[in-house]
Amino acid sequence: MSDIKRVVDQVSRDKGIDRQILIQALEEALRSAARKKYGAKIDIEANYNEETGEIEVFQFKEVVEQIDEPDLQITLEEGRTLDPECEVGDSLGTKMDAASFGRIAAQSAKQVIIQKLKDAERDAVYTNFIDRKGEIINGIVQRFDRGDLIVNLGATEAALPVREQVPRESYRRGDRVRALILDVLYESRGPQVVLTRTHPDFLVMLFKTEVPEIAEGIVEIRGAAREPGSRAKIAVSSQDSDIDPVGACVGMKGSRVQNVVQELRGEKIDIIPWHVDAAKFVCNALAPAEISRVIIDEEDRSMEVIVPDEFLSVAIGKRGQNVRLASKLTGWHLDVVSETQYNQTMQSGYNSLVQISGVGISLADALFEKGLYSAEELANADIDDLVEIRGIGAEKARQLIANAQLALKTTAAEEAEAAAAEAAAAEAAAAEAVIAEEAPAADDTAAAAEEDGTAIAPAEAIDAAPAEEDDPAPDDSDTTTMPSQE
Repeated sequence: MSDIKRVVDQVSRDKGIDRQILIQALEEALRSAARKKYGAKIDIEANYNEETGEIEVFQFKEVVEQIDEPDLQITLEEGRTLDPECEVGDSLGTKMDAASFGRIAAQSAKQVIIQKLKDAERDAVYTNFIDRKGEIINGIVQRFDRGDLIVNLGATEAALPVREQVPRESYRRGDRVRALILDVLYESRGPQVVLTRTHPDFLVMLFKTEVPEIAEGIVEIRGAAREPGSRAKIAVSSQDSDIDPVGACVGMKGSRVQNVVQELRGEKIDIIPWHVDAAKFVCNALAPAEISRVIIDEEDRSMEVIVPDEFLSVAIGKRGQNVRLASKLTGWHLDVVSETQYNQTMQSGYNSLVQISGVGISLADALFEKGLYSAEELANADIDDLVEIRGIGAEKARQLIANAQLALKTTAAEEAEAAAAEAAAAEAAAAEAVIAEEAPAADDTAAAAEEDGTAIAPAEAIDAAPAEEDDPAPDDSDTTTMPSQE
């Protein structure tokens, strides 16, 4: 008990826990130990004495004339021995010896202290880190837990889950790791601080540390998209027309962006100038591919991007990576097609319009100008949209829509018949192939039998074969009877 003051000060420094919280935990532990020893009814108070550095435990009893509950009451005569001036109804406290609580009570006090310390440490960690979400922090790999990295941050431990680790990155115990504070959990059995190296904000914060213009607010990062460990795109803009945002992020001879690339273990980074025009922004995001035209659908927030045939693979990227990252960065659904494919689609749609009853070439051109590029779009069009076209009234609009729907049904039926015929032809071809495979097998079996001299005659030949004349049937007179063995 004499070392309590020193222990409280040391734990407060090491764990970052308020000193008063530790003292309250010790007082609660001693109250619990006393009740464990003497019962739950006794009136106990525990107070920390700053002067002596000890926690004093007092048991209080009420002065009464006749005792009904010995644990809570004391007679006036006994009370006068403690305090000569006491009267009936007063409450007298006597100091208890904590050493007399016993081993079980001490174990109970220990459990209370441990739990209080855990709660206080959790509160301290939560308070210290909750306002640091989104910051980059350095730590040392301490151990591994089912693929998760447990990182020592000094004051506490943090977890870097498998899902937040960059693929193909490997760590060993003692390695330094740099990550972003993703979340801080209040109720957690394990580490409360959750780290990430895959979140786009980690890339943004790395650029903030490397590029002073971003930290000062002159250059702004408008968005970021990543496929961790492979490639990333960030969009930047400048508040000052004299400062090139892309050049500021690249740095002299690429020094700034190279520092970020090295931290991300070689992840390629595309720095793209942001533009207020969504179409222009999408064109920048798909660079270095050239864009022929962009068709925007504001309602579905999608764009159809037409590129020259030779730039189709560049725009899409390896396994669709370039267009996928551009879509994440811009927030638009992008559909990249080549000019040849686009022209074929438009021609096919124009032909489907011309084939509709009541639609001529001039009307098909007018529908094209209105944005109706196929029979399907005409079938789903509104009457109000068609009425805006010169020469089309409400009645004619209804008729055109009905004709377009009928044409679609006819086309669908023809396609279904063609598909059924194609399937039947495929089944017939498969059956012929099976027969062709079985025929050579039978020929091979017959040839092998002929070589062995064991050729089998057909059944008809066997049934029709006459009995040979030089082998007559036996006569009853020639039959020899064997003697009896009796």
